[in-house]
Amino acid sequence: MGTEVASKLLDFSQDLDVPLLDATVTRFYAGSNEERIASEGVLRELQKHPEAWTRVDRILELSQSQQAKFIALQILEEVIKFRWGALPDEQREGIRNYVSNLIIKLSSDEVAFRRERVFLNKLNIILVQVLKQDWPHKWRTFIPELVGASKTNQTLCENSMIILKLLSEEVFDFSRGELTQAKTKELKNSLNQEFRLIHELCLYVLNAPVRPDLVRATLSTLYAYLSWVPLAYVFESNLVEALLKLFPQPPFRNVALQCLSEVAALTVGAEYNAHFVRLYKIFILQLREVVPPTTHLPAAYNAGGDEEQAFVQNLALFFTAFFRAHIMALEAADQESQQALLVGMEYLLSISFVDDDEVFKICLDYWNFFVPDVYASVTTGLADGSAPFAFMGTPAAPGTASAGRKQLYREVLSRLRLLMITRMAKPEEVIVVEDENGNIVRETMKDTDTLARYKTMHETLVYLSHLDHDDTEKQMLDKLRLQLSGKEWSWSALNTLCWAIGSISGSMLEEQENRFLVTVIRDLLNLCEITRGKDNKAVIASNIMYVVGQYPRFLRNHWKFLKTVVNKLFEFMHETHPGVQDMACETFLKICHKCKRKFVINQIGESETFICELLTSLTATIQDLESHQIHMFYEAVGLMISADSDPRKRDAYLAKLMEPPNKTWSDMIKQATMTPDILKQTEVMKNVQNILATNVAVCSSLGPPFVTQMLHIYLDMLTVYRHAAVESVTSCTSQYSELISAAIASGGPHVARSSAVKHMRAVKKVTLRLIETFVDKCEDTAMIASQFVPAMMDPVLGDYARNVPDARDAEVLSLFAAIISKLREAMGAEVPRIFEAVFECTLQMITKNFEDYPEHRLQFFSLLRAITNACFATLFAMSPAQLRLVIDSIVWAFRHTERNVADTGLCLLLELLTMFERSDFATQFHQTYYLQLVQEIFAVMTDTFHKPGFKMHVKILHHLFGVVGSDVIKAPLWDVAALGPAAYPSNAVFVHHHVTQLLSTSFPNMRAQQVEACVTGMFELRDFSAFKQHARDFLVQTKSFADKDNAELFAEEAAAMREAERQRLAAIPGMVHPHEQAEEAMGD
Repeated sequence: MGTEVASKLLDFSQDLDVPLLDATVTRFYAGSNEERIASEGVLRELQKHPEAWTRVDRILELSQSQQAKFIALQILEEVIKFRWGALPDEQREGIRNYVSNLIIKLSSDEVAFRRERVFLNKLNIILVQVLKQDWPHKWRTFIPELVGASKTNQTLCENSMIILKLLSEEVFDFSRGELTQAKTKELKNSLNQEFRLIHELCLYVLNAPVRPDLVRATLSTLYAYLSWVPLAYVFESNLVEALLKLFPQPPFRNVALQCLSEVAALTVGAEYNAHFVRLYKIFILQLREVVPPTTHLPAAYNAGGDEEQAFVQNLALFFTAFFRAHIMALEAADQESQQALLVGMEYLLSISFVDDDEVFKICLDYWNFFVPDVYASVTTGLADGSAPFAFMGTPAAPGTASAGRKQLYREVLSRLRLLMITRMAKPEEVIVVEDENGNIVRETMKDTDTLARYKTMHETLVYLSHLDHDDTEKQMLDKLRLQLSGKEWSWSALNTLCWAIGSISGSMLEEQENRFLVTVIRDLLNLCEITRGKDNKAVIASNIMYVVGQYPRFLRNHWKFLKTVVNKLFEFMHETHPGVQDMACETFLKICHKCKRKFVINQIGESETFICELLTSLTATIQDLESHQIHMFYEAVGLMISADSDPRKRDAYLAKLMEPPNKTWSDMIKQATMTPDILKQTEVMKNVQNILATNVAVCSSLGPPFVTQMLHIYLDMLTVYRHAAVESVTSCTSQYSELISAAIASGGPHVARSSAVKHMRAVKKVTLRLIETFVDKCEDTAMIASQFVPAMMDPVLGDYARNVPDARDAEVLSLFAAIISKLREAMGAEVPRIFEAVFECTLQMITKNFEDYPEHRLQFFSLLRAITNACFATLFAMSPAQLRLVIDSIVWAFRHTERNVADTGLCLLLELLTMFERSDFATQFHQTYYLQLVQEIFAVMTDTFHKPGFKMHVKILHHLFGVVGSDVIKAPLWDVAALGPAAYPSNAVFVHHHVTQLLSTSFPNMRAQQVEACVTGMFELRDFSAFKQHARDFLVQTKSFADKDNAELFAEEAAAMREAERQRLAAIPGMVHPHEQAEEAMGD
């Protein structure tokens, strides 16, 4: 049955059997599983057929199935988007006319217009796709015809508005990455030229007695156009008056307000200021009638329906847009305008307290613009945000506009401080949170939206603090007193208050900050003492730890407070409430980062240094901590030790710190000497892992002085890593590596997931991590090369080569990448051995598919990259087969769908190309690999899986096209034996011809002149920015990205904007968190 149906439906020599198509579609949607599968195959073949579009009109006219009609429209849309340029002009005109006539037919009949709304919307989208291809050059009369027809029928007019809205959105909102720059510019110019007719039609509707649905459709269309139309159409007609007249009417209120918001957002010259001031004043008068100023908007929002809530959100959008663009015009106008401005500010502040994330985000984004603007103008009299920082600003002369702004907004700024204090978002450092059941628990997952909101609120509050430190301090201390008295006691109120206090660290003058913080910490400690209940104490403890962690400058300058705080943290380390111990250890670590020097010098009134006290009571302090918390604690103490400049003291402190784990380690080694099987016990394996992890923590923070401890445990550690020589003192300690390999070899890959093997592998991994950390921190490369590398070559490298795939650890690859990067040429002699041990066996593991061994993939290419950058000369010593294997593995990497693997492969390729270009082997290398690499890069650049790598794709192509145009390659790239040495005048001409053929074959939808222009541009454009934009246009023309998200194609520009913003904020005290600052900036 399926074969018979397929042959009939796919026989294009006779008319389509529409009832048979309807039956096939019905079986696909409602038949049995077998019928569905068979029908799907037939329909897929029909849609793929190059002539399927010729059946669309028959299906739309005769089909009784709505789904069949949508399949027909989908076929038509695919032809228009991907094959339109290949159709003859008469066929294109036929499709255009058919779609237009069908739309007119359906939209002229009100019953059909309402009944077939979904179907008609799809037709409208198809018509807009045609317009993107043919308008204006092949359909110049489209807008006049549409406008003329719209005045004859209200439903037809309503549908025309929908088409015009879609057209504006496609050209102005969605064209980026979908249309070439030239085509986008042409469409925008055409819409600008034709807007007079659209404008007349909109005004005709708004001023005529028509149905509400048509008015709403017209307003929606205007909303899409108002952001870019010439200003004459806005202010030199009665458009604004029409919008203001519709605003008070409930049916049109929201969409009219949206249009007014677009008008409000227009940024124009000062000559239009009077128009905007007049618009705003009329709007405020009307708004007072709709929403009286006494209305409590947060309560009204909670009690309102969807329309009312949307109105509040649209009102926020209007005010934020207007103030962002025209607040200076209102400030400079008369007293009445300033009063209207302050009324609007009050409305916006009231909306800011609405308990809705989206509404608050709209308001917060504006406040984050407004407050820095006021600060900049108060600082130097400028309002462009370019002013250098000065505490409290450079006082402007009394009576100047700068001084007046601060006075004008005094009440607004004060209420803003209250808003930020009462709604401050949770910082990343706080991990003790309230769950949905009201219980205090440890946070398990970070909320990225909350973190982004905290960043914005932090910046805003720092500016607010600079504008008036006294008011900021007063409001915070008043709120804290209300917590102490119990009048406003709640977890939420205390949390937001303390998060706000922590967020303004560094924004006050030091003397004021000291006074302020003494009061805050004293009151919080008192609150912790007087408050009952475990959950309550956990919340207070969390806030104390957050606040003190944010003020390292204060702690460094006040030893007594620092010591009190640290001892309080030690108390919290015995508190078993979820999250409290973690936060105590994290805060201790953060404090040690910024105050480490204070702990290793004798303070006034102390008989010994704090680190001596700490090491004496070390066991009692950490006895209630879990393993990962102990590692954090040890890392913090390692920082303290690193701050002492006396090597003998450092070694003594380190020996004392490591005494407990070293004793346990020595005891286990002795026991294992007598009873080797003891190391197979789960508890012993866990102990080994924890001891080594503790060493990793100390090594990472202490740095080079860790060498004494490393020498103490290194050989025993390698022996524990694998089986050593018989009769050696440590020969019986273990054979973890051999045990793992044997277990997996006999039991299969699933054995790798067993508890015993997991523990053994954990020991191996942490061993490798410790060596890698030490290599990274050690400054004596000669010692690493002579004492550490030779000892590990067979235990680690040989073990990797001998093991079965599932027993190999990716950390081995990472370790040798780190060693090669550190020792560079000193490892040159060992690279062939490393290559032989890991290259082929790892490549066999990772090239079977794109899923298995994900860590091995990434680390393998990191190792290859390290060899390329640090020991490039070793590549010359490789055989052709080995080098071919290297290049093929790089190609395989950047083909990978895992982004980090693909990125590593692309970076590696660019580095390799750059180095070979400068080498004596440039000609030989490019003769062998140039054409393959060009083809492979084009392949990944034009598929839909590798868009994140676009920047690197373009860089590599830019390099390859540049190389072939220079004199780097001394011999022909073409096949001389087949074509002869004089087949092409130069390599550039040959590559131009080759790439043109490649792209013409790969993209038959592109015309010959398009391909020629693309390839010529790639050769001629040597400016990278121009080359990159040319590549974007090429991708649009290939149609590879027609219906996908293209944000990644513009990622580089976005990154540059983020870096510029980061540098701007870094210039203002308090904007950068203390723990993110370099230690030089902290003055330690």
